[in-house]
Amino acid sequence: MKLIIKKLKGDKNLLMLLLAVLSIAVAIANPSIPFKRDIYNYIFVVDISQSMNTEDMMYDNKKVSRLDYTKSTLRKVLEQLPCKTKVSIGMFAGVSVAATYTPIEVCRNFSAINTTIDHLDWRSTWSGNTRIRESLVNLARLIRSFPESAQVIYFTDGEEAPRLHVFNSRDLTKFQGGNDWLFIGIGSDDGAPIPKYDSHNQLIGYWANDSFALQPGIAQISQGNIGTRNDSVAIGESDRYISKLDEEYLLAISKEINGSYMKGDSAANILTEMKKQKAAWRDQSQLPLRDFFASLALVLFSLRFFSITKIKKILRIKTYAKI
Repeated sequence: MKLIIKKLKGDKNLLMLLLAVLSIAVAIANPSIPFKRDIYNYIFVVDISQSMNTEDMMYDNKKVSRLDYTKSTLRKVLEQLPCKTKVSIGMFAGVSVAATYTPIEVCRNFSAINTTIDHLDWRSTWSGNTRIRESLVNLARLIRSFPESAQVIYFTDGEEAPRLHVFNSRDLTKFQGGNDWLFIGIGSDDGAPIPKYDSHNQLIGYWANDSFALQPGIAQISQGNIGTRNDSVAIGESDRYISKLDEEYLLAISKEINGSYMKGDSAANILTEMKKQKAAWRDQSQLPLRDFFASLALVLFSLRFFSITKIKKILRIKTYAKI
């Protein structure tokens, strides 16, 4: 044994070759080490009401609608989610949220989820009015029907249409199930008119101010009593209703249900906030080391052809070249 060690110390090439062979043998054995990571389930809720057609967002240096901006942001978020994450896409309109499917694994179903995002369209709405506060109760009920719990990422401009008085809006002080829900505000502070389209998606004008007047009466809003509004087209620019991102309202809602709010101006920031949410479960996986040892073998084999003196000489030449 001492003779072998002495031989290896005196022959660096042989030592490197032996270590490279050992690394290849270990790589073939494909060892692994256990590690734990948090696994998340999400339902991404997208407001598809007509106010989301408002073109006051910038994407690729051009103005786009809030809905198109949301879809682009959602695709970026989806690309960064690790495998084993489960995702559902939900659509909000009226007083409820409809899920396209229960949460599915993101990597195996990446194409299908992207196709769902591509097909998000205001024409899929089942009601012209929007009741965000009321939708939260129905959303919590929907999530309870899932096989596994899911965190909520809710994209909306915060527009209640028509607007409600305090006394006929949903009281959320006793709401349960909203812990860690994340509201993403989409829209600008300056706002813009809301386009009004026909059933063929052709522009016929803009929504009038009367369409968003305060809701009359004191009846509690519900599935059976969603409220009514004037469905008129603005007769001129001064009559156009200007829709703006209502951050104050979304902040208030998020606090009421123990959730959080942020402006949706960056997919990276959204991903950072999502990591603060509670994980659905903790997964123990095996980290394969085959690639590591295969790479190590290649490095060791290559070093046989480079002595320390040669490496220093090469580095010295490069240093002189820079000077």
